[in-house]
Formats: sequence, structure tokens, C-alpha cells
Amino acid sequence: MIREQDVKMELLLKQALKNGGDFSELYLETTTGTTIISEGKRIERYMETRESGIGLRVVLGDRQAYAYTNDPSSIRDLADTVASAIKGQGLRGDIALRARPSRVFSKVIKKPCDLVSLEKIEKIKRAEEKSWGMDASVVQVRIMYADMQRHVTVANSMGFIAQDTRDSILFYVQGVVAREGIIETGYEPVGGSRGFELLEEIDPEEIAASAIGRALVSLSARKAPAGIMPVVLSSEAGGTMVHEAIGHGLEADLAGEGLSVYSNRIGEKVASEHITVVDDATIKGARGSFGYDDEGTPSQRTVLVENGILKAYMSDLITSSKYGLPLTGNGRRQSYRHRPIPRMTNTLIEPGNMNPDDIVKKVDKGIFVKKMGGGQVNTVNGDFVFEISEGYLIERGQVTEPIRGATLIGNGPKILSSITDVGGDIGFGIGTCGKDGQGVPVSDAQPTLLIPEITIGGSIQEE
Repeated sequence: MIREQDVKMELLLKQALKNGGDFSELYLETTTGTTIISEGKRIERYMETRESGIGLRVVLGDRQAYAYTNDPSSIRDLADTVASAIKGQGLRGDIALRARPSRVFSKVIKKPCDLVSLEKIEKIKRAEEKSWGMDASVVQVRIMYADMQRHVTVANSMGFIAQDTRDSILFYVQGVVAREGIIETGYEPVGGSRGFELLEEIDPEEIAASAIGRALVSLSARKAPAGIMPVVLSSEAGGTMVHEAIGHGLEADLAGEGLSVYSNRIGEKVASEHITVVDDATIKGARGSFGYDDEGTPSQRTVLVENGILKAYMSDLITSSKYGLPLTGNGRRQSYRHRPIPRMTNTLIEPGNMNPDDIVKKVDKGIFVKKMGGGQVNTVNGDFVFEISEGYLIERGQVTEPIRGATLIGNGPKILSSITDVGGDIGFGIGTCGKDGQGVPVSDAQPTLLIPEITIGGSIQEE
């Protein structure tokens, strides 16, 4: 186990720069947590983890060398390894680290580590009983509980040391229902930078009812119509649209390399004047929040798009220097085994001032999306496909019968530019965002939105 007090930080940072480099960086992480998975009415997995490790990086321009270990005896070798990969002018002078002040945006009231395992399992059992008891068509239920605490220390040869403690909890229910050859799935997660108190504020039975209820609605729904029509995205749908259709394209590595439809467009109109997009790692209790990013940069609220105009990209130390961008505190990594890259945190479209019900009333015939599913986006051209996990017809300004098998097909910049109405509400979704083989916790959010025209993938012949 690598302990912080055993690491001579200034010495390692200096040793890593013995062959040159712009800066060296040390990342020390200790993680503890519990994961419990129930499936088939039994606990299939119970795992308690405690792990620590250290990563060391040397950066020269946009080149970097990175190595890591969880073996205390190999820490000095780590510095020699990264130093050997860089050739330049060696470090002159000493390194004196100054501690950055503590930054806390999420208060944990009930620490999961203080609880016995039976209290955690009891939450799963309640959700399990609720799930199986909802309908005879339920054929499979999977429930996961996970809590984690990560203590992170980042030291940089530029002269600072930053520490951050990140508590998180995640609980989800996934159910499968089947009837007359039709199979549907429902999924409902809750989580955030919170403690066990979250599962006392939100009853696990409610989570189960949402997941199984969603599957049951789809089971009895008609096939979705296909074609071009208006769509109202509910705030309950979560922010899949903002995350996929614009969020990834505003990460500075993709934008700087020309791999984004938003590359070289700062100051240009990229969305409707009703749309303001923000990435904010300081939201209290949100899943993507933290005090310092994984390079020791203070977290912040970054306005990416303001009234339709592109204002900023999300950057880390390397992309900020390489492309001359403001440093936004978006350098993130999955663990000490990974180097940091630009990533989203909590990304959202800010609320407008319209009543959500009035937005629906404006649509004569269209689709109401209550919950989004998964999706894919091509960041180079902005084209996307998203699943609708819970949707309904809109007829004469009223939400009517449920539909199934629908997808949204479109282009991010075109759709965002076409939005005419933005509700005064907002709803959050949570997830784990994947990029370059790394997963990090994020949340996304949006208000109710009216898209006047978008392609719906569904059934050509309506039933």
C-alpha cells in the first residue's frame, strides 16, 4: 500500500525532469469502496476494495511520458522510467510545493464506510421485492449498489500540491419483462457525490417502480411511427442530447485535432439563441463534481455556448498550452493507471422561461420523449442516433398513448440550431462516460425542449 507520507514528492518530481521537460506531475490515489450486485433473487457479487497507486508524468510540449505503480518499492524506478522517455534541457533549481486550499462542494452526511453490509443489502432487497412483485411478466431483475471514496493528491513541478476527496454512491435497477414474444427492458439509476443518505431520501422501491414501470409501459405500447415530425424532449429525459450531440465535440483534444464539427468555431453561432450550454464541476452533490481535477486545477463553471454562440472548449493542461485556450479544469482520469485527458463533468443546457405544459400544447402531432436511452454520435460531422426508452405520442397538444422502438436521428448543430422553445424546468441524468478506454462519472441535464423537426426511426406503417 502506497501512503502519501512515504512519497518524497519534490525529489520524485525533480528526478523525473533530469533529462528535461516542461513540467512533471505526480498523482497519488487511494480508493475504498463496496460493490454489491443482485440478480435472479440472490446476491451474485459482494466486493470490498481498497487500493492505492501512484502515477508520474513528464510533459514536453504536447508530448508526454506516463508510468504508474502500486508497488512502494518501485517509486524511484518510476521517475527514471518517465525521465528516460524525454530528451531536453534538464531542470534548473529546486521544487518547492505549496498546498492549494481545500475545496468541498459535496457534504457527506452518512458515510457508507461506517455502515454494516446488511444495511446496504437491505436496500437491494427492498428494490428486489418491489421489482418482482409488480407484474407476472417480469423475467429478470438486476440491481447494483456501489459506494466509493477516492482521495487524490496531485503535485506538480510548477510548485503546487492539491488534494481532493471524492465520495460517490450509485444504485440502479434494471428489469426485463416479456409477454407474447415481446421483450422490453427498463433501467433507472440514481447517484451522485453523496453518501448513504441519498438512499434514504430516495426510496429504493421508487427506483424499482420507475425501472420496471418503464419496461411495462413499452411492453403494451404501439410501435412508433417513422418520419420527420416535432419532438418534445422532457426534462426527465436527462441530458443525453447535450452530452452526445455537443459535449464531446467541445472537448479540447477532439476540437483541436479537427475531429469535431465545432473545431475552430469560437465566436460562431452553433445553436439556437435560446440555447446556453454549461459544464460545471462545482454543482453540489452532482455525480461529476469535484474540488480539483486530476491535474490539480480548481474545478469551475465554464460557459461553453452562450445564447447560441460558441464561447469555449473544455481543456486540460496540455490542450490549454497547445491551443492557447483558457484552462478550464477538465483534466480527468479513471484512476492512477491512466493519464489525464479533457473530459466533461456536469454538462447541461440552462433552463429558459417557458412552462413545459405550454410547450407540449404547441404540438399538433409529434413525439414526447420522457426518457432517453443510449446513443452514438460522430463528433467529426455531428450526426447522431439516440434510442427513446420511454416515449409517447402527442396529439392535438396532449400527451397520449405510449410508443416503443423509436430512435431520434439527426445532426447535433442542426438540431440545436432549430430549437424554438426552452422550458423553465431542468432534470439531471447520470452515467459513466467512456473515452479513450477510460470511464469517469458524469451527469448531464436539460430543460424541456421543442425540436420542430427531427427524423424518428420507427415503424413505417403505424399500427
